Amino acid sequence: MRAKVHVALKKSVLDPQGKTILQALHRLGYEEVKDVRLGKEFYIEIDESDPGKARERLEEMARKLLANTVIEDFVVEVEE
Repeated sequence: MRAKVHVALKKSVLDPQGKTILQALHRLGYEEVKDVRLGKEFYIEIDESDPGKARERLEEMARKLLANTVIEDFVVEVEE
């Protein structure tokens, strides 16, 4: 089973890289861009046939290793 885990800084946490990219986009003429937040995405192949169990294990992985839950949120997408 394939899955994606999206990890990004919480809205309340300053994202200096996102701000730098936003400023660069504005300098390039993309004034319509209002905000940029950086994140990371993990593509995981998991040996589990039950989507519910797979999601549970992936969320556990995200909490323990993939995301710093103090400053980051994560979303798990399981492809069935």
